[in-house]
Amino acid sequence: MIAKIIIKRRFLKNKTAAVLPLLHDLRFAAMSVEGYISGETLVQSDDPQNLLVITTWQSMESWRQWKNSDRRKALEAMLDSYKETPTIYEEYILPPAAHQPA
Repeated sequence: MIAKIIIKRRFLKNKTAAVLPLLHDLRFAAMSVEGYISGETLVQSDDPQNLLVITTWQSMESWRQWKNSDRRKALEAMLDSYKETPTIYEEYILPPAAHQPA
């Protein structure tokens, strides 16, 4: 089943420009992982300290393998010094009925 992962991060004031290249590196690394489909990074329009990442994976297992990988943990650790609050992960799946034609 297709998995959609919502990742919410709040960074210290005036650090958005510093973290965007790190987030790009994180996404670029994910793109080489089996099961990765797509991703996007959004900055909240009225509060640029809040960033939202939405990724799509072929399965929850693909996502969890990447999430728990040493490579990802190392990249994520680089973001830690810029974060104001801990990262929040929300995991969703596309229900099987959504794949069937109407």
